Amino acid sequence: MSGPDLIIFDCDGVLIDSEVISARQLIAELQGYGVEMDMAFVSRHFLGRSYPVVLREVRERWGVALPERFEADYRARLLAAFEAELRVMEGVAEVIGALRLPYCLATSSSPERMRRSLEITGLTRFFAGRAFTASEVARGKPAPDLFLHAARRMGADPAACVVIEDSLNGVRAGLAAGMEVWRFVGGSHLAGLDLAPPPDAVPRAQFDSFAAMRAARPDVFAPSCEVQ
Repeated sequence: MSGPDLIIFDCDGVLIDSEVISARQLIAELQGYGVEMDMAFVSRHFLGRSYPVVLREVRERWGVALPERFEADYRARLLAAFEAELRVMEGVAEVIGALRLPYCLATSSSPERMRRSLEITGLTRFFAGRAFTASEVARGKPAPDLFLHAARRMGADPAACVVIEDSLNGVRAGLAAGMEVWRFVGGSHLAGLDLAPPPDAVPRAQFDSFAAMRAARPDVFAPSCEVQ
């Protein structure tokens, strides 16, 4: 069986350990409006989804219409938290450097959040001209639009793409796009949670570190001794 032609990385929770910061900030912000939730709820329902989807979910589940200023306030406090706490996932730079094939990034984050996240973590150099956000498509995850858009822009057949995702909605989006999906579960936001996937979000493989991913797929990554 031939290997893939393109690796599509999610950003938050895969390249950068940001989701626990985002979830903690969102939970705190929503408490001010009488909306109570925990990390497990955020992980199952909000991870991998765009901000408008979160707003709609809050409105439908809790009957709370958040004010217009909520998004700006939340984003400002989140980026401030990122400046102080955001870290790159262990082994990311080495893994990207070891790739034998093209790659790109496809994220539900806003363009500004993606840009600043990559700057803070030193990953900007890897993704110039190969980073795509949900703002470029009609439907966010779990719809396949973003991953199909990324494949099209990179000139790859969706069936020959591998998506690396952490969230169940991201896994669903990759599967809906007809792509092979690897789930990365090494982020701090997933620690202690039940990682058994539901029937509609079963990845081809699951890895808790980039070292394990690299060791399992020698067809995609060069051996350590070959990486300069």
